Amino acid sequence: MASGTSQSWRDGMSSDNIKGLVLALSSSVFIGASFIVKKKGLKKAGASGIRAGVGGYSYLYEPLWWVGMITMIVGEIANFAAYAFAPAILVTPLGALSIIISAVLAHIILRERLHIFGILGCALCVVGSTTIVLHAPQEREIESVIEVWNLATEPAFLLYAALVTTAVFILIFQFIPEYGQTHIMVYIGICSLVGSLSVMSVKALGIALKLTLSGMNQLIYPQTWAFTLIVITCVITQMNYLNKALDTFNTAVVSPIYYVMFTSLTILASVIMFKDWDRQNPTQIVTEMCGFVTILSGTFLLHKTKDMGDAGTGLTTSMSLRLPKHADEDGFGSEGIPLRRQDSMRTP
Repeated sequence: MASGTSQSWRDGMSSDNIKGLVLALSSSVFIGASFIVKKKGLKKAGASGIRAGVGGYSYLYEPLWWVGMITMIVGEIANFAAYAFAPAILVTPLGALSIIISAVLAHIILRERLHIFGILGCALCVVGSTTIVLHAPQEREIESVIEVWNLATEPAFLLYAALVTTAVFILIFQFIPEYGQTHIMVYIGICSLVGSLSVMSVKALGIALKLTLSGMNQLIYPQTWAFTLIVITCVITQMNYLNKALDTFNTAVVSPIYYVMFTSLTILASVIMFKDWDRQNPTQIVTEMCGFVTILSGTFLLHKTKDMGDAGTGLTTSMSLRLPKHADEDGFGSEGIPLRRQDSMRTP
């Protein structure tokens, strides 16, 4: 298999792979930009109504937020289409580009500054995630949505789905009231956990659509519509809590942490559901574990350096991801102040 893959690269990329590459790159641009546009819309809506971070929905009446939402939808559609043309090993790593785009635009447009070690943390997150994806096994061929349903209803994945659902409900009803405004991992944890289930359902829908377009109608099966309902429910939940995370915390930190958690949990869900590791040797599995450790290192840097001041100021804070972004917005301008200096700015 390895020699065949090398040969395919020597022969050049196929037209389908090129289409998938372009779609994946376009998806990263749209999704990365959508974070910033939606954040601007959330800030504008929060100035005249109840903030999304404290349960408000005034952003639904803000046109700028809808522009960001449409931009994200376009990016997700492009990403979905990319998987129809190119293998996941080519498409998935390119999602990391949305982190860089989001961070750069946040620095330029939202004036959300990130310490140099925070940038290193982003790089480690990208490298670790890319390592995992590049060493992941090839996806198994699925010929019917019924086959995916059978995989999803095996005991191992049912246990994973039950654990995820339980964790999400605990986060929503136990942790959000007390920690939602001070701990970024609460909102992002919900988005990532739910997202791991939605991706499995999106794969099923992609298979159903592709088979239907090829002449094998999958719309007649109730399993197709069951997966559709799961996707709709998961996406609505993700968008709701992602809005809260963006409205409450620094965009340049939300984006990479969400990417890391979402990617890691999605790979875990895929390993359980599709039994990917059964087709891998120990070296590949160890390499993936090293990639995961790299991700954790990058996340640690993001946690510890986003509150650091500029070099030479000697100003640091240990509050990391515990204070909401809008805690210091009053009196400091409408564009928002980066979390990393929220304490030092109050010192005479």
